Amino acid sequence: MCPCRTALIYSPLFGNFNFGDDHPFKLQRNRLAYDLMDAYGLLGLPDMQIHDCLPASDELLLSFHHPDYIARLKEFSASDEPRADFRFGLGDADCPVFKGLYDYAALGAGATFEAVRLVEEEGFDAAFNMNGGWHHAHRARASGFSYLNDAVVAINWLVARGRRILYLDMDAHHGDGVQEAFYDTDQVLTISLHESGIYFYPGTGFEDEIGEGRGRGYSVNVPLLAHTDDAMFLKAFDEVAYPLIAAFNPDIIVTQIGADTFRTDPLTNLEITTHSYCEILSKIKRFKIPWVALGGGGYDLMNTARAWTLAWAIMNSVELDPRLPSAFIDKIEPQGYQNRVLLDAMHWADEGERALALAAVEKSIASIKKTIFPAILGKL
Repeated sequence: MCPCRTALIYSPLFGNFNFGDDHPFKLQRNRLAYDLMDAYGLLGLPDMQIHDCLPASDELLLSFHHPDYIARLKEFSASDEPRADFRFGLGDADCPVFKGLYDYAALGAGATFEAVRLVEEEGFDAAFNMNGGWHHAHRARASGFSYLNDAVVAINWLVARGRRILYLDMDAHHGDGVQEAFYDTDQVLTISLHESGIYFYPGTGFEDEIGEGRGRGYSVNVPLLAHTDDAMFLKAFDEVAYPLIAAFNPDIIVTQIGADTFRTDPLTNLEITTHSYCEILSKIKRFKIPWVALGGGGYDLMNTARAWTLAWAIMNSVELDPRLPSAFIDKIEPQGYQNRVLLDAMHWADEGERALALAAVEKSIASIKKTIFPAILGKL
C-alpha cells in the first residue's frame, strides 16, 4: 500500500434527491458504491480521509454559468409546482424539475470543488467525488441529466491559479459541456473517449473537433462505434490519451470515470468491462500526477458500484478480493441483485461487429495522429 494521501468526498445528503421513479438516473448508486467500499475496508485506510462538502458558491458557479440560468434554477428549485423552461433545458424528460433541484446540483459541484481544493491547497495525491462529472451542462442550459457543470467550474478555479489541467473523460457520452468551456484555451487539454455521436447522444465529439485559436489541438476526441470492446478501448487510450498526457505533463489530472461504457449498461452500446477500465485507471495512477476523479454516468447500479469501488482501490494502491464480501452479498440479495464477483473477465466482441468497430477506432487514431499530434506536440 502506498503512503499517498487520498480523500473521498461524500455527503449523506447525496441521497436526499430523486429525479423520478421512471428516470434512469438513480442516486441510490452512490450509497451502493459507498457500502461496497465499506465492505472491502476501503473507508478506514490509514492515509485516506472522508470529507463532507458545502454547496458551490455563486461566485464559483458564475465563473462558467450565466446568471439568468442560475437564477432560474434557484426559482424552480424552490417551487412546489411543476415548472419548465425549455430555453434553459429545464423540465424535459432528461432534466426534470423537482423541489431542491438547485440544492442537489450545487452540492455536487461543491463536492467537486472540495476535491480539487484538497489536491491544490492541502497536498492530497488523489480525491474522488462519485457524485460529480456532469459534463453535459452548458453555460445557460441543462442537458443530459446535468444541471451545473462541476468539472468546468472547478477547473476554472484551478486555471485562475495558474494550473495546467488534463481532463480525461471515459464516460460513454461525449463530454460536450467541458469541451465547449475550454475550446479556445491551451491551459486545459480535454480528451474524451466515447460512443460515436453519429447515432448517439449528444451527437458531438468527432475527430475534427480539435479546438480553436490558442486551443487548437487541445480538444481531442476518439469516437467509438457500438461493440467496441476492452482491447479497442485500451488501444484508444494507449495510442492517443497516454502519449498526449505524458507530453502535456499537467499539474493536475481530472478524470470523469463514468461506468456506462460497461457492456451490460442499459443505455449504451459499448462492450467494456472492469478489465480495461481498471487498466486505464492504473496507468493514470502511475503518472504520479495529482488526480481528481469524478463519477459520471452508469445506469446499471451494481456495475457503477463495482467500478467506483475498484477506482477508489486503485487510487489507494489496494488489491481487492475478486469475490464480493459476504456481508455485502447479504445486503444486496434481498434487493434482487445476483452479483457475486467484483471483476469481469476481459471481453471480446463478436467477430463481425468487432471488425467494424476496430476499423473505426483505427481510423480515428490515424486522424488524431495526423492533426492533433503535430499541433500539440509542436507547442510543448
